[in-house]
Amino acid sequence: MRFRLTPADTTFYDLFAKSASVLVEGANLLADLLVIDSDKTATARLMKDAEHRADEATHEIIRRVNSTFVTPFDREDIYRLAAGLDDVMDYMEAAVDMISLYGLDVLPEGTEQQVEVLQRAAQLTAEAMPRLRSMRDLDEYWIEINRLENLGDQTHRQMLAKLFSGAYDALTVLKLKDVIEQLELAIDAFEKVANTVEQIAVKES
Repeated sequence: MRFRLTPADTTFYDLFAKSASVLVEGANLLADLLVIDSDKTATARLMKDAEHRADEATHEIIRRVNSTFVTPFDREDIYRLAAGLDDVMDYMEAAVDMISLYGLDVLPEGTEQQVEVLQRAAQLTAEAMPRLRSMRDLDEYWIEINRLENLGDQTHRQMLAKLFSGAYDALTVLKLKDVIEQLELAIDAFEKVANTVEQIAVKES
C-alpha cells in the first residue's frame, strides 16, 4: 500500500458496500419478475425505488470525493467505480421497466440463466467491496466475474439466434430484443466494475 502522511477517509468503503448491496436487491427483483403470474407493475415500482437509492449512494460518494482532502485511492478511480456500480443498476432497472411496460408475460429461453448470472455477479461484487479496505483476496472476484461475463455472452448470442429464428412476430422481436440487450449490458457493466477494482488493486499494491 502507498504511504500517506494524512489518514484517508475510510467512509468510502462503506459507501461502496452500500451501493453494491442495492445491486443484490435489484438482481433479486429481476428474478422475482420471472415467477409465473408475478405482479410486474409492483416489481417495477420496487425496482424504481431501488434505482433511486442506488443514485443516492452514487451522489453521496461523489459529494464526499469533492469534499475530502485525502481519498483512500485515486479520485478518478473512485469516480469510475461509483459510476460503474450505478450503470449496473440502471441497466437492470431498464430491463424490469421494459418487461412491465411491454406487458411481456413470457420471456425467451435463456432469460433465467442471464438473471442467475446477474444475481451471482451482484453477490460477488457486494462481497468484494469491503475488501477494498485491505486490497486483499480480490483476484478470485474479478476472475469469476470474467467467467460469468463470458457465460453471459454465450447465452446472449444463443438468445438472439432463437429470437430471429422466425418463432416470434416482428413486434415481439423488437420488444424482447430490448430486454435481452439490457440484461447483456448489465452483465458487461459488472465486468467493468471488476476491471476497475483490479486496476485499483494493482495501483495500490
